[in-house]
Amino acid sequence: MTHEIDLILTLTGGLAAAVVLGYVTDRLKLSPIVGYLLAGIAVGPFTPGFVANAAIAGQFAEVGVVLLMFGVGVHFDLHDLLAVRKLALPGAIIQSAVATVIGALVMHLFGWSFAAAAVFGVALSVASTVVLLRVLADNNELQTPAGHVAIGWLLVEDLLTVVAIVIIPFVVASSGSETSLVWALGATFLKIAALCAFILVIGGRVLPRVLAHIARTSSRELFMLAVLVIALGIAVGAARWFGVSMALGAFLAGMVVGQSDLSARAAAEALPLRDAFAVLFFVAMGMLLDPQQLFAHLPLTLAALAVVVIVKPLVALGVVFALRGPPRTAITVALALSQIGEFSFIVAALGRKLEVLPAEATQSLVAVSIVSITTSPLLFKLVEPLARRFARGPEPSPDPDRDAVDGHVIVVGYGAVGQQVVTLLVDANIAPTVIDLNLDRVRDLRGRGIRAIYGDASQRAILEMAGIDRASGLVFASNAPPIETVRLASELNTNLDVLTRAAFLRDAAALRATGATVIVSEAEVAFAMAERLLQRHGATPEQLDRARAGVRDEIERLIT
Repeated sequence: MTHEIDLILTLTGGLAAAVVLGYVTDRLKLSPIVGYLLAGIAVGPFTPGFVANAAIAGQFAEVGVVLLMFGVGVHFDLHDLLAVRKLALPGAIIQSAVATVIGALVMHLFGWSFAAAAVFGVALSVASTVVLLRVLADNNELQTPAGHVAIGWLLVEDLLTVVAIVIIPFVVASSGSETSLVWALGATFLKIAALCAFILVIGGRVLPRVLAHIARTSSRELFMLAVLVIALGIAVGAARWFGVSMALGAFLAGMVVGQSDLSARAAAEALPLRDAFAVLFFVAMGMLLDPQQLFAHLPLTLAALAVVVIVKPLVALGVVFALRGPPRTAITVALALSQIGEFSFIVAALGRKLEVLPAEATQSLVAVSIVSITTSPLLFKLVEPLARRFARGPEPSPDPDRDAVDGHVIVVGYGAVGQQVVTLLVDANIAPTVIDLNLDRVRDLRGRGIRAIYGDASQRAILEMAGIDRASGLVFASNAPPIETVRLASELNTNLDVLTRAAFLRDAAALRATGATVIVSEAEVAFAMAERLLQRHGATPEQLDRARAGVRDEIERLIT
């Protein structure tokens, strides 16, 4: 019974502290990740008050790592990477290598072994996906050319870190013997190749079909469970049968799902659990921080912080300039990467598990993460003034091949009404994006060259994937949407023209209060029937116009 109580207390206490401190940091315009790390410190063994069970928190963190990596795989888009490959691919490789080497050399000066210094250097070299996307979104940079390069750059960094996570255990196990190291690396790459072949070839054919069959049941619970089973099952199978990290297995599983027609819904359904366990992951990392030990190793922490907020940005800046990238892109990438987060902790956790990193490594890493995540949004405010100073010509225009175009109209539901709306939009040369929960319809639309997303429009992630921030209009062509969905859409784009339908007059007032234009099915049917009757009884066009105006006025009175 004690174990069960500890589990519930750790889960409840950790999440409660994360809610409170995450809310506080969000109100202070800081990343909630800072709040989650502070929550870990608050419930950790080195501060007074409630102390969570570190072992249980560590187990939650393991699940968090798997789901985080699965999410990275689902969102990994090779097309986005190829679009910015000339800058992002060589830039990220050079910057990661230089930052790792400099970080390792600095740590070696503090007396660390080369193995420990190298692992810590890798941890310092990779930025947080969560923080970078948040910073870009808050500054309206996600859809700019510079934002595209920054995201592609981070994708390459993530891939490099995935490779490092796989290789590090074998390098550590074979340290001291070059022959053993060569054999270990060779065996590792063979195992990775076998795993990739199995998941990408066999899994690529089986998993989408399995998910498609489950999707046709229209059971949201079954679909979510299937996604979780795929993520966790392949992660465990990768570790048990192929001898590689669970993180790599989860990443590859995410890639397979991400390339299917079900990617948007899979990402959206897994998002709540992924986010919850990701929070627990950061809480578990924060629990490792001992403030007393931190002050004892303050020079080490300051040196690591300098690598993250000074060395990394300068290297990225120099690399983009060397590759003849625009100044604004160089500055955006440099300042967006001046922080560390989830991948850094994953690498550090691996280093601790292998007994390579000393205790002070985690202390310094948590402190550097808190400081760098806090300062990253502040540093990003320098993009505009620095870009104006270094400007030497216009930025390249956005990629014309992007799926969603500015000013497109999102149509939710592709039934009889949705089909007519989409046809009219296409005829008027207005790009539509359809959201529908019928997989066959989505595939048919894509086959006809119309952008379509399989998922539930009530979920924030689905609306964001549809490009809600750049849409000019949103049409709910199926049944009347929940009030919360209309409000969410309006919050994501305050300039959005929302058009929805309501079955009955009594439902229209609440929808109208959100700012949406409401078409009432009940009223339209009554109007059509009355108009037909008047025509048959010889009503003149003027009489019909007066009747229409009277009905419209009455509808407005009833709604308001």
